[in-house]
Amino acid sequence: MTTQSQSGIVLLSIAPLLEQNPQFATHPDCQDSIYMTLNFYKKTGFNPPWISYYTSLDDELVGAAAFKGKPIENQVEIAYGVFERFQNKGIGSKICMALVDLSLATDPGVIITARTLPERNFSARLLEKNNFKLRGTVHDPEDGDVWEWEYVKVSRKGAFA
Repeated sequence: MTTQSQSGIVLLSIAPLLEQNPQFATHPDCQDSIYMTLNFYKKTGFNPPWISYYTSLDDELVGAAAFKGKPIENQVEIAYGVFERFQNKGIGSKICMALVDLSLATDPGVIITARTLPERNFSARLLEKNNFKLRGTVHDPEDGDVWEWEYVKVSRKGAFA
């Protein structure tokens, strides 16, 4: 599955088996995350579109994006990252919004959340710029105390081409 957002970010789905991902298995920026993703699928299942993606911009892999599983109680958490050589170019914001857009296109009623370290850092500022509001501190079993953010819907024209 490939999805292109209006921002130009292309979401390239990561399949559930390594042999189904030859373009990512050999890419130097994907070496760690491909195995983490496949292990994550074993725990949470493979439920498109609520899966993990690599992201492309202008035909070049620039980062990763994921839903941390399918929605539970009408809520889904997103995660994203930009490969080091593409950081500080506004790409993280585009990846974040591509996930938001895909989520809303799939289920307009779903609540979209994200989590960050409990500090005013780059990730927190990125979420604020993308209309996420801080809900408060929650305890994550893997990451400890984190800030949880919720996307506040804004009126925008169709986000996917």
